[in-house]
Amino acid sequence: MKSKHLYLLAVSATVTFGLIATPVLDAYAASSDATVPDSSVSKQELKAQKKADCKARQAKKNAELNQLEKNGYNPAGNQINYPENLQNAQQKAAGQKPTNAPAVAP
Repeated sequence: MKSKHLYLLAVSATVTFGLIATPVLDAYAASSDATVPDSSVSKQELKAQKKADCKARQAKKNAELNQLEKNGYNPAGNQINYPENLQNAQQKAAGQKPTNAPAVAP
């Protein structure tokens, strides 16, 4: 029983880290690439590229969140069963049958 709890904790920590670290690393890579001065690119073009990259990342994040919400995850709802609710929605979005019993909010 204890190993199951540790496994769930490890899985939820991995998922959480992935959700947090990926956009941060993408933003760092985009900003570090865009800040390299290039004589053929003007400041306005760099600014426009950064803005477009930011909008693309935001659209991707919103699409992922909408997909999770369509599969039963409610980020504003009761978070008593937080990891299970998110994991179930991720599994449904991936086309898999959820392995956890569906968590029901009281």
